[in-house]
Amino acid sequence: MKIRAIEDLHCDAGWRVWSFLKITTDEGVTGWAEYNESYGSKGLTEVIRRMAEPLIGRDPRPVELITSELYALTRQAPGGVIRQAIAAIENALTDIKARALDIPVHDLFGGPCRDRLRLYWSHCGSYRLQHHDKIGSPQLTSLEGVKELGAEVREKEFSALKMNIYLFEETGPRLFMPGFTISEGWPELNADRSLLRIIDKQLHAIRDGAGDDMDLCLDTNFNFKTEGYRRIANLLDQHDMMWMEIDLFNPEALALIREEADTPIASCESLFGRREFLPYFQAQSMDVCIVDVPWNGIYESCKVASMAETFETNCAPHNFYGNLSTAMSAHFCAAIPNFRIMEIDIDDVPWKDDVVTPPTIEDGHLIMNRKPGWGVEVNEDAIRAHPPK
Repeated sequence: MKIRAIEDLHCDAGWRVWSFLKITTDEGVTGWAEYNESYGSKGLTEVIRRMAEPLIGRDPRPVELITSELYALTRQAPGGVIRQAIAAIENALTDIKARALDIPVHDLFGGPCRDRLRLYWSHCGSYRLQHHDKIGSPQLTSLEGVKELGAEVREKEFSALKMNIYLFEETGPRLFMPGFTISEGWPELNADRSLLRIIDKQLHAIRDGAGDDMDLCLDTNFNFKTEGYRRIANLLDQHDMMWMEIDLFNPEALALIREEADTPIASCESLFGRREFLPYFQAQSMDVCIVDVPWNGIYESCKVASMAETFETNCAPHNFYGNLSTAMSAHFCAAIPNFRIMEIDIDDVPWKDDVVTPPTIEDGHLIMNRKPGWGVEVNEDAIRAHPPK
């Protein structure tokens, strides 16, 4: 078996673009991977093209050998878009290998440990705040709307949800995201009393709608410095949270926050490879280790999870992309013993399920299938019907 062609395809996804890597072999076996350059990774497609071009004519099945070679060739510029490019190639090659063997991807890693994956409804309300017109839902404009959303999540039989911080202002609703955008609160990234009161009211509203049995997560992203995270963690201790999610590039500072807070801490979704994760494990920085499979690759992600196991830490995937990413992340969750819960976006553009086979969801759980590879199919006609804008 030899690699015959390598292509990238791109699809409009409302406020971002879904990107796919397609690797075709001379025996008719095709592998797919989803990647994303809409969030801080501009130019990733070109990096993938240049790294993948020399693979034409190679046997795609020794995945570990190929990714080790790609790592060696880029050793002086590790991480970032380089790591994401290697991951995309690794994930597509893994799909080929599993399809050629007529087995699901998780079987390559000793799985499955489970065939039902508990889900949490991610960005609960966030897209309704900013992109309601693209997903076809009413705009979220008030705390009463937050309460109603909590009830909707419960009625749809999810047992967990994750929110960002919402601001309902006279000029209109918006997300509080100074860590990612040049907006109010940037670049100092402080948490003042008024913001703490906003967070407190938002959590009371979602709890009123969702009920006492709903697990709540708050994603604080890169929006604060250590002091701000500590103040918010102290507030969240009153709300019986599942976790507070923090992005912080200092494992010791994160460990300090975790030591002081009763609320569990989840982190590390922006890290690449075992070398970046290791200091966080050694510092006992988090209760839940979040791993991005499209960024790290399924092989490296499982290695990170194995390392997490030695530090008695469970893992959850970073999965806010399309249905192919959901399938890739699901195989990671099925393969590893130390699984916590899986992220999924429920609110999305109407054509999402046309582009890639949607997951089967029952009672707030994703049901794994036994189909070869990732277990889903990509519809190239649907991708072309929605070109990026």
